[in-house]
This record gives sequence, structure tokens and C-alpha cells, in this order.
Amino acid sequence: MKYKIVGNSLTPQIYQALHTDANFMDYDAKDIEIALAHDLYDVVVYDEYDEAIGCARVIGDNRIVFFLKDVIVRKDYQRNGVGKILVDYALEYISTVACDNAYIGLMSTRGMESFYKKFGFIERPNDGLGSGMVMYYEQK
Repeated sequence: MKYKIVGNSLTPQIYQALHTDANFMDYDAKDIEIALAHDLYDVVVYDEYDEAIGCARVIGDNRIVFFLKDVIVRKDYQRNGVGKILVDYALEYISTVACDNAYIGLMSTRGMESFYKKFGFIERPNDGLGSGMVMYYEQK
């Protein structure tokens, strides 16, 4: 299959469509717009019909800390190498700006840990690192 890969092209509409397809959390359109404006880098993969079939975002401080976020592949294109393309492009971007020993984190969807291990990511907790943690903020 032939894909088109375009950096820094993720729109709120593409983001929301892919989030919906993946059954991920919904966000307000304005919140998505603000979030995407603060990406360090994003990448979108398009199919031969020019439809967005996957995306990934890189967020962080652009030197020491990076976080791989929203690595999403449309359900009907999964297991076809699209996820690998997305992560490869994200890591390539990071390699152009990161300092030695920069931290690259992510939160894997359950069951996808082995996919990320292929790129060198390690699971936590382990002998040297505690478990990762998350908190969802709610306005009061």
C-alpha cells in the first residue's frame, strides 16, 4: 500500500475523527485547537484516497523531555505498518532537537506495549524505575 506522510499537518478535524474511530476521550473543538497549536511536531499518514488514516504528536520542551501522544491508526488500517511509520517519523523529529539522555515518554494503550518495545521503549515499573502515573484534571 502506498501512503503519503505529511509532517505538521494535523488539524482538529482529523484529530477528532481519529480519536472517535479509536474510541478515545472526546474533547471540545476549541481545546483540541489550542492543544495542537502547542505541538512540537505532528505527523499524519494519508491513504491513496488522501484520507487521514493515522496521526502522532510530539509534545514537550523540545530539548530534554518529549512525550509521544495520540499515536492513532484508523481501525481499518491497523497491522499494516502505519503505526511504525508514525513512530519512526516522531522519533526522527526528536533526534534532530534532543540533547543526549533526553527523556521520551508515552502511555501505551493496553496490549500495545510490545509494539513500542520494538523502538526501544521500556515498561515500567522495573528494577530501576517506578510505575508511571496519571491524573485527569477536572475543573471545579
